[in-house]
Amino acid sequence: MLLKTRNLLAGVALCLLATPVAGFELFGIQFFGGSAQEDAEAIIADPRTYNLSFETAADEQLDTALRSASNLWGDREAPASGVPGLLAKARGDYGRLIAALYNQGYYGGSVSIRVEGREASTLAPDTNLPEPANIAVMVNPGPQFRFGALDVANRAPADPTDDRMADLEDLGFQPGFVARATVITRAEQALIEDWRRRGYPKAQVARRDVVADHRTNALDVTIAIDPGAYAVIGDIGVSGAQNMDPDFIVRQTGLQPGQQYHPDDIALARSRLARLDVFRSLRLEQAEAVRADGTLPYTIFVQEQALRRFGVGATLSTLDGLGVEGFWLHRNLFGQAERLRVDAKVAGIGFPVETEEFDYAFGGTFTKPGILTPDTDLIARVYGQRSVLPLYEETTIGGQIGLSHLFTDTITTEGGFRAEHSYFVDDQFGERNFTTAGLYGSASFDTRDSQLDPTEGFFLSGSIDPVYEFEYSNAIVRATLEGRTYFGFGEDNNVVLAARVKAGAVAGPALSDIPPSMLFFAGGGGSVRGYGFRSIGVDDGMGGITGGLYLLEASAEARVRINETFGAVGFIDGGYVAADTFPDLEDLRLGAGIGLRYYTVLGPLRLDVAVPLNKRDDDGDYALYVGIGQAF
Repeated sequence: MLLKTRNLLAGVALCLLATPVAGFELFGIQFFGGSAQEDAEAIIADPRTYNLSFETAADEQLDTALRSASNLWGDREAPASGVPGLLAKARGDYGRLIAALYNQGYYGGSVSIRVEGREASTLAPDTNLPEPANIAVMVNPGPQFRFGALDVANRAPADPTDDRMADLEDLGFQPGFVARATVITRAEQALIEDWRRRGYPKAQVARRDVVADHRTNALDVTIAIDPGAYAVIGDIGVSGAQNMDPDFIVRQTGLQPGQQYHPDDIALARSRLARLDVFRSLRLEQAEAVRADGTLPYTIFVQEQALRRFGVGATLSTLDGLGVEGFWLHRNLFGQAERLRVDAKVAGIGFPVETEEFDYAFGGTFTKPGILTPDTDLIARVYGQRSVLPLYEETTIGGQIGLSHLFTDTITTEGGFRAEHSYFVDDQFGERNFTTAGLYGSASFDTRDSQLDPTEGFFLSGSIDPVYEFEYSNAIVRATLEGRTYFGFGEDNNVVLAARVKAGAVAGPALSDIPPSMLFFAGGGGSVRGYGFRSIGVDDGMGGITGGLYLLEASAEARVRINETFGAVGFIDGGYVAADTFPDLEDLRLGAGIGLRYYTVLGPLRLDVAVPLNKRDDDGDYALYVGIGQAF
């Protein structure tokens, strides 16, 4: 016989209810307040437990899918809220288990859930049950079905400007393939997206016929798409704006009334608004129907964040001492997401405390989004710093102004004008002043899945800074190139191999006529661990160290996530700095070590211990580094 069922597939909506609890947590550590599970158990007035028997005549893959879908199986160690709650959980498993069978291509199976020997679907909520109750789940999957005749009516036409047509074969929607319900759903969504990319925002499934032939174990499917009306972007309104200029919000989306609707444009508009870092929540909601004139109005619903924010942080190294820093941020100065950020830092704090050895830094950054295009920001910065380094002391004031442009989600560029005055003191050249002015430029390509704890992707960045130095009348050009890559392995990428390479070069006059801050040094937590910050340079032949014209660094790490909380790292770093000749092997500095990671919502807390493998007389025996985020 033929069994024909219309709309065989049903959608299941899951609602997550959030309940506020009292407590305080920092870096994932609970200082007071009970856990969520303790709170949930505390409100169960009549906790009921059960003994569960779960039997399936299925292979390992299907058996795992069925157990994962079952709430009875997943919550078998937790009590239910009274008999009504226990029976509701049992009755809900009928639909979940049937859906799991359909998702694996089984359309002739049966599910039985017996509570104390009686089918759960027949029991009233006030049924008397013993404590604990005995529950038996039995699933007979029957034969696995494969796709038979497949028909798609009214597919979107080809578009020479967009070749992303749905490939139903790649999705598994092909005769002879396992007839998974999820494949039908994905095929429908892909067909709808084809029409939406052609400018039909209300495309939907008009008809779906699914015929299960139990004689041949074949599933015949017919899908018909209704594209709806062609549309262009209509009026755009804003709801919920308090301190933000509504006209700026609309302009920042980049959407123009009259342009053809395209889902990629809507996604880009949402991304542009999110990058402003002003909204706690936002959504772009289209009207229910396309108007008679072919326009589709939109409303942008926003909820703004607090205008001001501040934060503090710290770093610790046994070689470089303690550093503390903080910032204050105003995220919307004049109503168009203008940001003002003020940063301050004190570093080099050691014991005994010697304030004359402290490093100081202070600066302010103003950012004006959407200065020319929605993806272009104006950035102006002023700064001052004093650094006491192993090789020299520096006091600098400066400023810069330029533009940052986001070409895509992965490609960013920045460039502008910079001016700086510096005063340096070192043992080799004594006291020197430098005044520079010129251009700066940088570009990056970033496909990492996370900036603080990447597990896959790669990062490539480059910079070039041509300047003129007025004290000694010299032109100087400094350039750098850095690449990072990440490969994740195992379940949830719990093993990550990471590598980093950085190279740099300076073209200009003699070393003595170049500001030391433009020369290259190596060493420290973000460079060659095991050596002091910027302590690796060029031997001047008289027992001193200067910066170099050339730099090459490399690092490799193996990161293993032990559980949800802790991880371990093994690493090796290497680097050298050269003046004008290729260095000998003895000039290469190597450091190696191990580290511990404590994972928090802010990113991993990092504790690394490194030793110099070819230490010099002035190098320490080891170095300890503490920070937030991976080393690179």
